[in-house]
Amino acid sequence: MTSANPTPLWRPDADRIARAQITRFQAWAAERHGAPSEGGYAALHRWSVDELDIFWKAVTEWFDVRFSTPYARVLGDRSMPGAEWFPGATLNYAEHALRAAATRADEPALLAVDETQELRPVSWSELRRQVGSLAAELRALGVRPGDRVSGYLPNIPQAVVALLATAAVGGVWTSCAPDFGARSVLDRFQQVEPVVLFTVDGYRYGGKEHDRRETVAELRRELPTLRAVVHIPLLGSEAPEGALDWSALTSADIEPVFEQVPFDHPLWVLYSSGTTGLPKAIVQSQGGILVEHLKQLGLHCDLGPEDRFFWYTSTGWMMWNFLVSGLLTGTTIVLYDGSPGHPDTGAQWRVAERTGATLFGTSAAYVMACRKAGVHPARDHDLSRVQCVATTGSPLPPDGFSWLHDEVREDLWIASVSGGTDVCSCFAGAVPTLPVNIGELQGPGLGTDLQSWDPGGHPVIDEVGELVVTNPMPSMPIRFWNDPDGSRYHDSYFDMYPGAWRHGDWITLTSRGSVIIHGRSDSTLNRQGVRMGSADIYEAVERLPEIKESLVIGIEQPDGGYWMPLFVHLSPGSVLDEPLLNRIKQTIREQLSPRHIPDEIIEVPGVPHTLTGKRIEVPVKRLMQGTPLEKAVNPGSIDNLDLLHFYEDLARKRA
Repeated sequence: MTSANPTPLWRPDADRIARAQITRFQAWAAERHGAPSEGGYAALHRWSVDELDIFWKAVTEWFDVRFSTPYARVLGDRSMPGAEWFPGATLNYAEHALRAAATRADEPALLAVDETQELRPVSWSELRRQVGSLAAELRALGVRPGDRVSGYLPNIPQAVVALLATAAVGGVWTSCAPDFGARSVLDRFQQVEPVVLFTVDGYRYGGKEHDRRETVAELRRELPTLRAVVHIPLLGSEAPEGALDWSALTSADIEPVFEQVPFDHPLWVLYSSGTTGLPKAIVQSQGGILVEHLKQLGLHCDLGPEDRFFWYTSTGWMMWNFLVSGLLTGTTIVLYDGSPGHPDTGAQWRVAERTGATLFGTSAAYVMACRKAGVHPARDHDLSRVQCVATTGSPLPPDGFSWLHDEVREDLWIASVSGGTDVCSCFAGAVPTLPVNIGELQGPGLGTDLQSWDPGGHPVIDEVGELVVTNPMPSMPIRFWNDPDGSRYHDSYFDMYPGAWRHGDWITLTSRGSVIIHGRSDSTLNRQGVRMGSADIYEAVERLPEIKESLVIGIEQPDGGYWMPLFVHLSPGSVLDEPLLNRIKQTIREQLSPRHIPDEIIEVPGVPHTLTGKRIEVPVKRLMQGTPLEKAVNPGSIDNLDLLHFYEDLARKRA
């Protein structure tokens, strides 16, 4: 990796730098809190990690965070895991998300759009009214602080209202997209035992209607803790027996009552799959998400009341929660419910044009698909309001940067960002005052001591290493659900380097201060930003009698694609013919998600394991990427070395 100075693809002009909120924040923090007034972003970032307490105090003051009871100090305990933020403080996330209703009552808070491209605005005052009505009804149903409320919902205004009403009463929100099959949803929701379930009768995607009433009935049967089910008739069907109707719960004109909860009170549960066991149920706090998202959206994404924020996402991905937090900065958020490529690959650009999006966020995979399909966004659409195109889900390849620059606008801020469900934020990415270099993220986030470590735990520059964060971030999980001794949380991030967060990505920090992400360093499957554990695939596929055992890996491709093969070891007498191939795909589509159907299904003579019986996914992934066998794995730790030669030969043939 070279540290030579490349010619930037884009530089913000002096006017843009002066206007950026991060510039004004730095000048103010220099005056009030001793931040450096010179040295630009690099100096501000250094100060933010060296003076962590002062930095986060400054963030709460700059964004006027309303503490209903004051905090004793910013950081009580700074050890990881277990950092204690703003002890003594109470506040409410939803109260901050609805503040703009006081000054911009009739302007749109939400712009909802679907595949018909028809815009449906929801004003700030109407959003606040619906949240007030639903929060009162949730309280009447007996929902108390700490109770879990779940949504099986697409990206529609009702999902935002339900999240904010849940937060207003101090409940804990959790959601899955309706393209998830019943087993996938139950693996998540059964862990947290929700008392209320918001559901749709179905959804529209790719020009078709998808009926989900049978799945909803199964969820109701399998979630015994439910006290109420709320029906949203997206496809127009009647509420099933015993379900409450959405419109009846949101019709009253009631001022919302915001429960004042401790800073570390749980706000929501997100799910991130590891390689074994059920998905990790990640709990993040009201205060931690509030201050982290204000920093990320207000300072890094430079969002404010004049902006329109569109990110293509579903309610099963952390980017949906991140998108909803755009409300914290008074920004109008765009909710698109539909296929990213219907009726054609250029669909998302059409949404950006129709909604006047100023920040358009999408996946790196979508950008590369547009390039491949010969889409010409600026030629075919008026994108004059788009100031920034941001990408995540996987690293944006160099060709993706060049294509956005050439096909959208030369004066375009391209923000490739990288973070994780685990912190519901970015470790590195958008900085409005820094240049953009092809293939690079602009810099690490404020307050985030991002480092690249070698296997011995030593920081490296201009070399590939493990992505490590050495200080606590407010949005780090307060815990995992059903992890009473914290062992699963500890093992997920702090096992390799005790006391430092190891995320599971390969990263290079350049001597110029920029960041390059190279993909996952573990075996989690990352399909268009939606992570699923291999364990989910195994559980579904190995129920088929023909499959003795399976192994799945996902590999980032140099062109920005993602190759996900499924290796199957068949039961004696079984044949991998067309009917079995179709049954495997159908099983994954229906029980898990259509997004995680493998690109290839390959018959293998067996699945290699460690001596303790764990399938070895990462070494097989490395072999398929061309790593020599002796470097991909410790041969002494494998139960059957001959099997690995099969995968090695397969990789050679594919190359």
